[in-house]
Amino acid sequence: MEDIIIRGANVWCDGKFVTADVSIHDRKVSSVGEALLLSGKGTIISGEGKYLVPGLVDLHVHFREPGYSYKETIRSGSAAAAAGGFTTVCTMPNLNPAPDDVENLKRQLDAIRLDACVDVLPYATITRKRMGRELVDYRMLAPWVAGFSDDGTGVQDDDVMLAAMKGIAPTGKILAAHCEVERLLNKGYIHDGDYARAHGHRGISSESEWAEVERDIRMAEETGCRLHVCHISTKESVELIRQAKARGVNVTCETGPHYLTFCDEDLQEHGRFKMNPPIRSRADRDALRQGVIDGTIDVIATDHAPHAANEKSKGLELSAMGVVGLETSFGAVYTTMVESGLMPFSRLVEAMAITGRTILGLPGADGIKVGDKADMTLLDIDREWVVEPSCFRSMGRSTPYEGMTLKGAVALTVSNGEIRYQKL
Repeated sequence: MEDIIIRGANVWCDGKFVTADVSIHDRKVSSVGEALLLSGKGTIISGEGKYLVPGLVDLHVHFREPGYSYKETIRSGSAAAAAGGFTTVCTMPNLNPAPDDVENLKRQLDAIRLDACVDVLPYATITRKRMGRELVDYRMLAPWVAGFSDDGTGVQDDDVMLAAMKGIAPTGKILAAHCEVERLLNKGYIHDGDYARAHGHRGISSESEWAEVERDIRMAEETGCRLHVCHISTKESVELIRQAKARGVNVTCETGPHYLTFCDEDLQEHGRFKMNPPIRSRADRDALRQGVIDGTIDVIATDHAPHAANEKSKGLELSAMGVVGLETSFGAVYTTMVESGLMPFSRLVEAMAITGRTILGLPGADGIKVGDKADMTLLDIDREWVVEPSCFRSMGRSTPYEGMTLKGAVALTVSNGEIRYQKL
């Protein structure tokens, strides 16, 4: 394998940027400083004016294989991840068959070994077939997975969730909770706010999310389980998690780029604005932004959820829930949160590249260091680009960012010592 040298980039080391060359040899970082081609041949890339960070990490994606490969595959999803600067992604278990035992999980792991161009870490389910009733064998599944989740549905039964947390806690893995009280949904499909009332849509209440966040925090406090709250969208969820952290509860959480950019005033009558949880009010959006800024929200995750075109072309009421996000995430967050002056670039690096590594126990949380596996992303914060879904590597095309001009782009993605994406 050829060496790679990235010259003169601003390199993330020990929580700050330093200007250096970085060399990659035999899939590992071989030097940070003045770099030479150890093999005498290889690829030399100019990183001048750009920022080299540990590869971005996404704790929440849907790659749809096995079971729904007409929407996305491991091959297409991991290619989209590489184009978005991600070197590690965690796939949710709403698949067919659901990864609720080792045999079913093996089908997904085999596809990952065959087709993934970045590291893909699956979640196993919390309950059999994600039905919210029978617990899976956490001890048997733990060595193979990032954690446990029934994402797409919340665990409705309090006794089942408490037993799940007691079972997962000894494994040390996270329980990634989709917090949603089904009896409070009222057949809604967008946020229960001004837009829904003005346009005759059925709304999803904020309480349907935060009530279950409150319950799960209480149970995590009791059991010591590592709780990770998925895709929070309400101001109440932010405050509940902030208070829980102050009490010392072992809880982390994520929100998505679209919840930071948009509010329900921005909705349009198109399926590309439909996801679960929904885009909520301006007050919710502002609370989420503040939560990212002050660290209450640990990571930004895309909830990349591709669907076929016909499934997303039926308007707000009838379209499937979910939008794609891997290829727009960095530009969307940089434009919304950094270019706008809301937070420093260093906080984006923490939320998109560093803290996810800490949560998963991956190397690279201290920055780019000699001896580590060569997973890194070169970021061009000056490049402006227009979101054109027809150019996506993902099979999904539905995004609320369609047609928008974003600032900040991925120039290079190196995964396991190999260049997986390059647009310098």
